[in-house]
Amino acid sequence: MRIIADLHLHSKYARACSKDLDLEHNVIWAKKKGIDLVGTADFTHPYWFKELKEKLVEEKSGLYKLKGTDGKVLFMLTTELSCIYSQGGKVRRIHLCVFVSDLDTVAKINDALTKRGVNLKADGRPIMGLSAIELTKIILEINPKSLIIPAHAWTPWFSVFGSYSGFDTLEECFGEMTKYIYAIETGLSSDPAMNWRFSALDKITLISNSDAHSSANLGREANVFEILENKLSYAEIYRIIKEKDKKSFLYTIEFFPEEGKYHFDGHRTCKISFSPSQSKKNKGICSVCQKPLTIGVLNRVEVLANRPEGFKLETIPYKSLVPLPEVIAEALDLGKTSKKVNAIYEDLISKGSSEFKILLDLSYDELAKIALPEIVLAIKNIREGKVKAIPGYDGEYGVIKALDGIEKIKPAQKSLF
Repeated sequence: MRIIADLHLHSKYARACSKDLDLEHNVIWAKKKGIDLVGTADFTHPYWFKELKEKLVEEKSGLYKLKGTDGKVLFMLTTELSCIYSQGGKVRRIHLCVFVSDLDTVAKINDALTKRGVNLKADGRPIMGLSAIELTKIILEINPKSLIIPAHAWTPWFSVFGSYSGFDTLEECFGEMTKYIYAIETGLSSDPAMNWRFSALDKITLISNSDAHSSANLGREANVFEILENKLSYAEIYRIIKEKDKKSFLYTIEFFPEEGKYHFDGHRTCKISFSPSQSKKNKGICSVCQKPLTIGVLNRVEVLANRPEGFKLETIPYKSLVPLPEVIAEALDLGKTSKKVNAIYEDLISKGSSEFKILLDLSYDELAKIALPEIVLAIKNIREGKVKAIPGYDGEYGVIKALDGIEKIKPAQKSLF
């Protein structure tokens, strides 16, 4: 049984997140997307934890459903924690995903953090002065079957390998606890192929999640497992990730990394976007304001990589996709949040079952029966990797064009759909 899982997102209690990010909306959107398993997010926040205890009931061992639902969308207890501390003469800012198996473990983690002075009410993703080593020890002492996974591992400002506050190796960050770090999250601005260039990660499982700040962004990255229905459980997902089980971990679903907000170097205010080679030529300085550039993910990978670009590792594969609203928007030459795009999106979902079914599974003949020819062509080009990318930089999302140079639907025709 195929299980699509998005295990890193946020709740309505996290800063700069939609107030609709609740369990009810996440079930609705997970069904639209075709996601089977969703992280609860933010389990350290006391008000959110209260909701989780009141609204969730265990359906599979370590996996929960929202009361009153059919259980086709399950939840895993997850959160993201922010560690800001000094190590090696440098301020470190590390975000860590934490996955656990039961509500009792969550309660003990929350209690342990509160006793160490962490203000859990301040944010769904609380900030603490604990090091990655200390936090890992605390969590694993409470429940050794918890997973601690560096979040968006290459993002410049808040990640284990980040260009401004990260480390050059997992060992530098986690010390003696490194042996308990089984996975990293690649983040929107990198994909597995970029990570394969760094041989130190060969034994590490690469996972991908949306890090969604709204329910509509669920599944923009995800993990695809093959698990027998009678084996579906937290323990089985833990095992697959820990063992890097290539038979059970089918692939990850990825952004094209150029679409991520920090793929290239640059200055958003100056509208300067540089590749690593351009940055090197300019000595890391913005050509407009003459201040240091924000160094992006591709550049950081180049610094740590010990393999050439294009190196292929025989490991868990991946598929790069573009969210369906963006596909529709490009075909109609409209904004992705326009009413027309939303209406066509809802119509496609009603006819095609789910977004992932449309993007991954339906044949071109099947797609042609429900979608405009331009949308079918765009999906075909995306599946084949025939896209043009305008890389994101310094907090600005990139753009993926699947119909570049192809005539779009003319404005006069839009009213027909």
